[in-house]
Formats: sequence, C-alpha cells, structure tokens
Amino acid sequence: METRDALPHLFLDFMQMQEFVKDPLVFVGGEGIRLTDSTGKQYIDGLSGVFVTSLGHGNLPVIEAMIAQAQQLAFAPPLHSTTPPALKLTEILLRIAPEGVGAVKLMSGGSEATEAAMKLTRQYHQQTGHPRKYKIIGRYGGYHGGTMGALSAGGGRDRKSPYEPLGVGFLHVHPPYCYRCPFDQTYPTCGRTCVGLIEKTIQMEDPETVAAVIVEPISISSAGFMVPPPDYLRLLREVCTRHNVVLIYDEIITGFGRLGEMFASEYYHAAPDITCCGKGMSGGYAPLSAILIRDRIADAFYGEAGEQRQFHHGHTYGGNPVACAAGVAALTQLIERDLIGNARRQGAHLRERLEGLAARYSIIGDVRGAGMLQGVEFVADRRTKARFDPGVRPGKVVERACRERGLLLRCGDEFAAFAPPLVSTVRDIDEMCDILGESIGVAEAVLA
Repeated sequence: METRDALPHLFLDFMQMQEFVKDPLVFVGGEGIRLTDSTGKQYIDGLSGVFVTSLGHGNLPVIEAMIAQAQQLAFAPPLHSTTPPALKLTEILLRIAPEGVGAVKLMSGGSEATEAAMKLTRQYHQQTGHPRKYKIIGRYGGYHGGTMGALSAGGGRDRKSPYEPLGVGFLHVHPPYCYRCPFDQTYPTCGRTCVGLIEKTIQMEDPETVAAVIVEPISISSAGFMVPPPDYLRLLREVCTRHNVVLIYDEIITGFGRLGEMFASEYYHAAPDITCCGKGMSGGYAPLSAILIRDRIADAFYGEAGEQRQFHHGHTYGGNPVACAAGVAALTQLIERDLIGNARRQGAHLRERLEGLAARYSIIGDVRGAGMLQGVEFVADRRTKARFDPGVRPGKVVERACRERGLLLRCGDEFAAFAPPLVSTVRDIDEMCDILGESIGVAEAVLA
C-alpha cells in the first residue's frame, strides 16, 4: 500500500474521512509560523497548530533539549521514581503558577488533566469529611476533552450526543455570552445572571453534594467562542468559596501567555483551586500537561503509608523525561524572551486590525477575545444580530477561502478566530488579517 492510499483508513479528529480524502491536507514541514504541505504550498499557522505551537516550528533550543534528554534517559518507571527534568519543570511551574499553588501533577494531554482535576476534587472531599460531594457543574458550549469524564463535564451537543449516556453527577448551566445573552440582559446593567444561576444550581442540588465547578476562562470549541465579562470569574470565585465547592479552571488553551498574561487567572484577577494546563506548555514539541493544585487542596493528600491518602491516579507517560525537558526549554524561552509581553502587544494590534475589518464588512457582528486569542462572529444583519439561515455556515466559507490563500485559523459555523504563535510579529499579524479580510470579502459575495 502506498502511503497516500492509507488516507481513507486513518481516522482523523472530528473529520469525515470520505470528504477529507477528496481534498486532503498533509503537512510535511514547518518553520517559524509557517507550515508546508506535501505539494510544497505554505500556510500561515494562525491557530498555533491547535493552540499549541506558541514558539513556532523548528525551535532549536527545544529540539536540542529533547535530543540530549533522549540520549541520556528517554523513560523512567513512573511507579518507582521521578527524574531531574520533571523536578526542574515542577520548580518552574510552582514559580509561575497562580497564587497559593503548592503541588503539581504532570501528565500528557488536556483530557488527562481535566479528568485528573475532577477525580482529585472528589477524593479531596472524601478525605476532608464531605463524602457526599461528587457533582461537577460545567457549562453548555464548554469543551474539556474527549475522554468520557471530560466529555461528561463538557457542554457541546455535537461532541457528546453520540456517546450518551455519559457520566453520573454532571450538571450544566448557560455560559456567559454577552453578545447573545441567553437571559436577554445587557452587560453591565445585567444582574450577572450567568453567575447567579451557578449559585442557585448549587443551592438547589444541595451544596453538600456539589464537588466542583469547571470552566474555561475563555471558551472556544465547535459550540462557539465565548468571552466572559471582566468580573465573571471573580464573582464565581466568591460563589465557590461560600459553598466549599472546588473551582477548576481549564486553562489548556488560555495558559502560558495566550491572553498576554501567564494564566487567565491573572488576566481576570481571580485564582482557582486547580488549574489544568497543557498545549503551549511544551510549545507543541511533546505531549505534556499538568494540574496545578492549591495548598488547601494538596494538604488533604499527605499522610502516612497506611492512611492511603495519596492521589490514586496516574498515567504511563506522566512526567516523561523527554516531554519534561521540552517543557523546561519551552517555558524558559517563554520567560526569557518576554513572549508573554509580545503576546500582549501583538494581541492589541490584532484587536485593532479586527475592529478595522468589522468597520469594512457588514457580516462581522462582534469582535472579542484577549491577547493572542481573538476573533469575530458573523451575522446576517448587524443591527438585529440575526443569524444566517441554518446550513449557510459563513465561518466555514471564510475558512475555505483563507485556506486557499494560505492561512489556517479556527472557524466554527458562525465565527473565525486567531490564536497565532506568541512569536508572531506586527508584520505577521498584518499578513494574517489581510488574508482574513480578503476571505471575508469573498464570503460576503458568495453569501449575497
């Protein structure tokens, strides 16, 4: 079998392979913020792979650190030991973590991290005298990973419905979506019903049965692109504290500089009890994730051997030395090269360019985001915020036009969003926005 003949037999993520093989995209190389496909065509990676390649492609310091570690020790038995790279990575994470973090658990991917956070929460309540606390509150539209527990906490209908029934004890509330408030209110004169509903849900379910609330500070998935009002997370923090509910931030996407701060908890000035992080943690050079655990939670897991208070959880590649070496090299560059400052500056320029496009193209109804995670929502009528008819999918029309012009970005049916590498320059941002503008112009003509 020729390599290309294998395409129909490979299941890609969320991809209808019968359609994919008609116009396949096979990447063979990458340099900086650009990718090269098997035909030699280049694309700007406006999505950092999938919010991962913060340092761009071909980063020699990370590659060399991985090679050196692989030559010295590629794997160590996780049931018996740890390694110097894992310890070094832990030291860095504790130094840059949100306030109050005193423990770290290393893993391989985002789904592992969110699953571990929810399991840790349930065990925490068991070990602190609240064994009935087991329910997890998530939000509609959220996405916390593809494994069954993570999927149960998520709120995207299309991702969940093929696998129902899912886990027991998972509840969902409406997310903050100020542009189309599900409660028909307007920020800032609203009553923050999006937060109040979470507290009412905790009260109605009985606070002694609710273990945790899990949220993405900014949510971007197939179910939409939602940015909360500035005080949402601070108010949610107060609700969780009142009811002894663990607050989990899924910062798999928003962590490590994406919003122009190390973590979204700094951007929104509200610290969680557990931070799930990954993606940009290794710059995309190795599978790597972690949960950062606040002291008051971690303290419940220390004891004598016979007490069995340790976290009963693990993965084969958790704390893998090669992955940790990549993480140390990536985070060191993130700090020493001031890439978070660059994300803040380029994010401001990106917002300015997107608002300029909104002034030009009537199908842009809203511009939102933070730092290097910014996007637009498409509407049929800007005045009324009317959506396009079902099946029109303007975001997908724009996505196709961008791909034809050499730009990859994140598009849902009704939005388009950028999450470019944190090493991007003003010139890079301008080139991306120029292509997006041209593609929206094409879409307007097609949709008209």
